[in-house]
Amino acid sequence: MKNKKVLVVLGGTSGEREVSLDSGRACIKALKKIGYKISTFDPKKKSFNLIDKNKTDVIFNALHGKDGEDGVAQSYFEYLRIPYTHSGVISSYNAMNKVISKEIFKKNKIKSPEYFVLQKEKYNKVKLRKCIKRKKIKFPIVVKPINEGSSIGVKICKNILDLNKSTKFLFRKYVELIFEPYIGGQEIQVAVLNGDSLGAIELEPKRKFYDYKAKYSKSAKTKHIMPANLTRSKYKKVLQIAKKAHNVLGCKGITRSDFKFFKNQFYLLEINTQPGMTSLSLVPEIANYKGISFENLVEKILLNASINR
Repeated sequence: MKNKKVLVVLGGTSGEREVSLDSGRACIKALKKIGYKISTFDPKKKSFNLIDKNKTDVIFNALHGKDGEDGVAQSYFEYLRIPYTHSGVISSYNAMNKVISKEIFKKNKIKSPEYFVLQKEKYNKVKLRKCIKRKKIKFPIVVKPINEGSSIGVKICKNILDLNKSTKFLFRKYVELIFEPYIGGQEIQVAVLNGDSLGAIELEPKRKFYDYKAKYSKSAKTKHIMPANLTRSKYKKVLQIAKKAHNVLGCKGITRSDFKFFKNQFYLLEINTQPGMTSLSLVPEIANYKGISFENLVEKILLNASINR
């Protein structure tokens, strides 16, 4: 594989561009360190269809967010017939869309918070109250876009006034929002690599929840507990749930599943098909605990590349 021409795709145009650039640079450094020949491609500067097939044997996808982990980039890679890393077109789209993924979880008996969806053109205060009452959702309530990552656009609302204010604000940018109860308890994240769980880490954010700043800023001082502070049986259980979620969605390569452990129950909030690979990222930390170096982790992801994912 080390004689192959590896193209690292990074950057892009989503709200997670800077995280993608950081992840991409870290992966480039790791791959070069172990002897791979690397070139780069930033879809903010060029269209995906300008990727040169003759100069690319395999693609390492380091994109995050819109167009990078929702099936768009993956569709181009499939069209170009170039092997690529991480999940494929359908699994990426389904995982990014919080409504579709929740329905898949529900069908497969994976517990996730109750929810309802509102479209911008159907929103009014009366409609919102009726939805809350019908679903028997209590405050605090989380409202967020159905297809963003890194906690972008997430609002936690303590009452109906806060909720209406946040809903109006988000509808300036998004056409569809998802509403669900805020789940307290322990914040647990599980990494799954090539279909098998690596481990679970617990987070103690100093901020009110594990938002964008808590994820990517050292100043947020989020405490990482590895392994997660769970009983042996509960630790094993959350690994099993994450593995099941990865597989029922048809994910490939690496994923990170975000859980809350509350009142002796695990709630799967979402699954990330393009988890961060920065110095503060959780997947490398979990892998390191398992004895997998960052370079080895990146290479394992690369070696799993294929088409028809």
